[in-house]
Amino acid sequence: MNINTKIRDWIKADPMRWQALEIAAELELKDWCLAAGFVRNLVWDKLHHYPQPTPLSDIDLIYFDPSDIYPERDAFFEASLRSRSALNWSVKNQARMHLRNNDHPYLNTLDAMSYWVEIETAVGVQLSATGELRILAPFGLNELTQLTITLNNKRPKAADFHARITEKRWLETWPQLKVINNNLRTAI
Repeated sequence: MNINTKIRDWIKADPMRWQALEIAAELELKDWCLAAGFVRNLVWDKLHHYPQPTPLSDIDLIYFDPSDIYPERDAFFEASLRSRSALNWSVKNQARMHLRNNDHPYLNTLDAMSYWVEIETAVGVQLSATGELRILAPFGLNELTQLTITLNNKRPKAADFHARITEKRWLETWPQLKVINNNLRTAI
């Protein structure tokens, strides 16, 4: 069984994640997915053989709609999602995030994810109208399944990378992880 199939099966077997996907799909947003820890943490949990998923601090719903890039629209969607579930939603239109990150304008959600700090974080999943799960991963899934945390070359600030690792306590939560700084080409 390949990793795409495994991830889909793991998500389908996780009631909270499946419910979050169903609720998010109801918004019918353009080019959307649930991303970052939503998929990454689940994979790391499974590879560490944890019997239960580790808690998520939030559910990252990202989408791409250049027709309305105002943060108030994201706040509206967050309020709508929170009225439907007790989950802590974070909604971000990737069509404006290049401004915050000082990048060129992103082309779509997949392109925006290719600028995220860690390669393993740049993975998402969406639920189609027909109930099919689609995995979005601009770097593929190899690093995610190798139990690494890899600095994205598009984000060369190693200090930010290491601060995120410390702040999020990834090495404490998943002790088998190895940190890879591509700028130094070394495991830390």
